[in-house]
Amino acid sequence: MALLPDDFSFSRKILPVLALVGLIGAAIFIWSGLPDRELAEPEQTPLTATGELANSPRVAGAGVVEPSSEIIDIGTSLAGLVTQVAVKPGDFVAQGQALFVVDERAARAHLREANAAIGEARAAIAEAQSARTTAQRQLDLYAAIGDPAAVSRSEVIRAEGDAAAATARLELARTRLAAAEAAANSAQTELNRLTVRAPIAGEILEVNIRPGELVTTMGGSGDPYIRMGETRPLHIRIDIDEDDATRVALGKNAVVSPRGAADRRVEATFVRAEPLVVPKRSLTNSAAERVDVRVLQLIYALPDNARGTFRVGQQVDAFIPAIEAQGE
Repeated sequence: MALLPDDFSFSRKILPVLALVGLIGAAIFIWSGLPDRELAEPEQTPLTATGELANSPRVAGAGVVEPSSEIIDIGTSLAGLVTQVAVKPGDFVAQGQALFVVDERAARAHLREANAAIGEARAAIAEAQSARTTAQRQLDLYAAIGDPAAVSRSEVIRAEGDAAAATARLELARTRLAAAEAAANSAQTELNRLTVRAPIAGEILEVNIRPGELVTTMGGSGDPYIRMGETRPLHIRIDIDEDDATRVALGKNAVVSPRGAADRRVEATFVRAEPLVVPKRSLTNSAAERVDVRVLQLIYALPDNARGTFRVGQQVDAFIPAIEAQGE
């Protein structure tokens, strides 16, 4: 303490300096933490109505692009290993075209067995018919003899027995032929079912299987093996909140745009209104969005030149003309 003057006061000289330094540091910290309030252009173009709808009654809604056939999830009726996948996403297929093939070896073996049984049954039929014809001729010869004593009764009985046995063998062979043909038809049906084909003409949207993978007939939470649909034309399914459902002018065309690209608008043609009002499932992720409402779903067709702008599963925004309220 000898280095400091006798009249030195820490509280009057050092503490004010420390307080001033702390105040300056706090001001710098607060200033650096302030948010940037500089105005900038929005990253996404806000949704606005244009044209005639800008100054007329309208209803806004959100929707999703879908095939005109809706999305079809392709499964399999028989389990097995996939041996061939004949399509890829983006392919257009015709109705009945093969999509993928499940292992056919067992079904082909069953078909060969059934065909062999058919050949055996046909041979047995030919043998029985020949034996019955021979026995019948023998009986006809015996009947043509005028003297009954010329032929013993035992010979006649034996010829009659041969004819009856041949007839029985013929009926048995015919029954076996019918069973073999039924087995062949069953094997052929199973073989046909192992090739999964397109139920309609359309576009392949998603392929979730590869050769060597196991497919089963059991339902589950996994992705469908193949998803497809008719995308010529594309449809959009627009959700209208139940509060606005009575205001929609059904039959009028809508102005739609992809989410986040309000400047790329097209006019969509009204197709139908779904008869069932359903819980809301398509969400816009807006903070003010209600999820406890039911929605009326309206289906619109996009023009052919919109295929490059809209894709299946893409969210869209829409403006639809509304019915003018009385007094407006």
